[in-house]
Amino acid sequence: MRWSQLAALVRRRIRYRITRAGVLFVAALILIAAAAALSGNNLLFLIVAAMFAAFSISGLVSRLVLAGLELELMLPEHVSARAKTRAVIRLRNWKRWMPSFSIRVAGAGLEKTLMDSVYFPVLPGGAAIEAGVDLVFPHRGAHKENLFIFTTLFPFGFLLKTATVRLKTETVVYPCIAPVPEFEELLDGIAGELQSNARGLGTDFYRIRPYVLSESARHVDWKSTAHTGGLQIREFAQDQQRAVELFLDRDAPPDWFERAVECCAFLAWELNDAGISLHFRSQGFAARFPEEADVYTILKFLAFVQPMVDRRGHAPFDDASFQILLSVSPQRFLDAGWVPGRLFATTPDAA
Repeated sequence: MRWSQLAALVRRRIRYRITRAGVLFVAALILIAAAAALSGNNLLFLIVAAMFAAFSISGLVSRLVLAGLELELMLPEHVSARAKTRAVIRLRNWKRWMPSFSIRVAGAGLEKTLMDSVYFPVLPGGAAIEAGVDLVFPHRGAHKENLFIFTTLFPFGFLLKTATVRLKTETVVYPCIAPVPEFEELLDGIAGELQSNARGLGTDFYRIRPYVLSESARHVDWKSTAHTGGLQIREFAQDQQRAVELFLDRDAPPDWFERAVECCAFLAWELNDAGISLHFRSQGFAARFPEEADVYTILKFLAFVQPMVDRRGHAPFDDASFQILLSVSPQRFLDAGWVPGRLFATTPDAA
């Protein structure tokens, strides 16, 4: 499988937020400092100095922990919207000698793709560690950047340190192909229609061959059986399966159009999985699989397609094909030659 690789270094700007443990530590520091000032006890002054040094070192060490880190995200070649996608995060420490401790990586931003945070207890100097993660892209199209946040409580947990990582790349996200009841009902209607049209196929004689135990005995050729001494069966050539023609009308309102795009993606995926030939068409695009392209060619077009104004009616490419039309204005397609008795959908969830 081909992987797309992205990488980004942690920004130098690191933000700090004091934790509850840090608040309690600072409060204790203030109380001991007040007691030392009132009593003049040198031991208390030493304790205050040690506590203040520990708090200061905490910020310095945590800054070094987040310095020199690189995040690499490896995605599968094909990604669909709103579908859980398994990816790999690789965290690399470019500091040659110094390890990094207690690092958590989480998603950030309005379109957070990383579902759960990932924790790395220790990352040796000059080493890299990989972890599997689940990503969800909220919508189709090109995702050009992803935001991630590094956080650490090391060494004492007094301060929560964060650094933002921005991965700049373009990830092509296909429309959602998850089944929904309306789309499945439409697919069942297509399958039933194709199956009814397939009745009576296989009438052309192809050859005589030896009988297989699991086959029906009604096609046994008794004359050849008597001649050879073993059961022989007549085999017939199947006629070519009827192709499906799917047309997406881009002259539509945005909300309806997004639903129609997902309907087309679902149908294309399922028909391809069933081995049915599909001729997909839309304004400015045409593709036929498996003869001319694969299903991913259609899904990539659907990832970027947008509504457009087009008042023309487009005639069907093949009158013998099983035709599916997704349009809010089917009448102009009827005037162009589409057959009213065939399957139409004026909305993506009604056939």
